[in-house]
Amino acid sequence: MTEAGGRQPLWSVRVLTLFPEMFPGPLSVSLAGKALESRVWTLETVDIRGFARDKHRSVDDTPFGGGPGMVMRPDVLDGALAAETGDAAQAGQGRALYLSPRGRVLDQALVRELAAVPRLTLLCGRYEGVDERVLEARALEEVSLGDFVLSGGEPAALALIDACVRLLPGVMGNVETAGEESFERGLLEYPHYTRPAVWTDSRGVIRAVPEVLLSGHHEKVRAWRLAEAERITQARRPDLWHRYAAAVQEKRQRQAASRRSRQRQEEQEDRPADAARSMGKFEGSEG
Repeated sequence: MTEAGGRQPLWSVRVLTLFPEMFPGPLSVSLAGKALESRVWTLETVDIRGFARDKHRSVDDTPFGGGPGMVMRPDVLDGALAAETGDAAQAGQGRALYLSPRGRVLDQALVRELAAVPRLTLLCGRYEGVDERVLEARALEEVSLGDFVLSGGEPAALALIDACVRLLPGVMGNVETAGEESFERGLLEYPHYTRPAVWTDSRGVIRAVPEVLLSGHHEKVRAWRLAEAERITQARRPDLWHRYAAAVQEKRQRQAASRRSRQRQEEQEDRPADAARSMGKFEGSEG
């Protein structure tokens, strides 16, 4: 996947799916779409059904041990995972993920990790899931959007890709925006307001923008936004709040320890000078 002139895209993703027509879908518009068009990132789709081994193009079979539903076959999936479309993936430069409800929950920290990987492969399951052996054989990481079930991995793949693409250099117009968003500091985002400064809602209630945001005092605005982010996080996401509060406390303890260390060092450096001054006074009195 090299452009004319030898320049490579910043990030490439390959999606294995039974429904390649679902891609790029919403990724073809807005920021992700513009970046895709300009080849900041590239997308490949692999039709899993193309690796079926019978005339019916079967990709699944009944589960051993009984039970409802069907399971995607390991031989078919392995063939799709082994296939290369476009330039070959370079060893050690990519990660392969299976979108699964039992996987590690996708959070902003993991998104940053994945956006920093040059090449990503995503396996989208369907039916009851995939044969466990292919996950083991290919050392696939399992990633989940959360504690709910989708019809397949494709919607999860779209969300994951969108989250990664927007972190790529040059995709977002204002680089400061990313740092202010939810989860970047371990907090939910503060409230936003725009014109008009005073607005009457459909029930006749007058709603005004907080005065501090109209003050033009940047430090007060910054402090208000942080306080609001902390308030909202504590009220709505106690799990995030506990981690954030613990991290803040740990940072304060490190800073206090660093100050004490500097103070002790300064005291030790001052002692020889004090001793020298004292000796000089003593010798002067002798003379």
